[in-house]
Amino acid sequence: MKKHIICLSEEQRQALQQRITTGRAPARQILHAQILLKGDQGPSGPNWSNQQIQEAFGAVESTVWRVRTRFLQDGLPAAVERRSQPDRPEKRNLAGEQEAHLIALACQKPPDGRTCWTLRLLADKLVEWEVVESVSHETVRTTLKKTNSSPGSKSSGASHPRPMPPLLRQWKTY
Repeated sequence: MKKHIICLSEEQRQALQQRITTGRAPARQILHAQILLKGDQGPSGPNWSNQQIQEAFGAVESTVWRVRTRFLQDGLPAAVERRSQPDRPEKRNLAGEQEAHLIALACQKPPDGRTCWTLRLLADKLVEWEVVESVSHETVRTTLKKTNSSPGSKSSGASHPRPMPPLLRQWKTY
């Protein structure tokens, strides 16, 4: 006995059919609409099995199962449209106060014997100051790139570039 029996209403069927025929939706949404239409076990639905759907559209079993489950639990929009991803603060390597320390450090005068900060020097200094236990130079780079700060530049990037002088000058005639 199937657990995920889908019975679409006429309005739902028309909405899914329109999404497929216009071709303006992302490919993922079109695939999910096709899965729902072919898996429809209503009176005018084709009632395809998961295996038939997988073979016809090249979808994996988990995708078919997930689309059916989302439709039954949360409705048509949740089954077709992409779910919004939650914020993941744990994915940030440097956050808040640590970023502030990095930016303040990058704005300071570089160490003696150096003309500018390198990403590795900044990473080492953050560890030395015990701002973080460990940090890679790539994390320092992405954080500084995100904040529009550059350890080696004279400008923070907020000013407009100077206009170029004209390429051709007027020849003086005597």
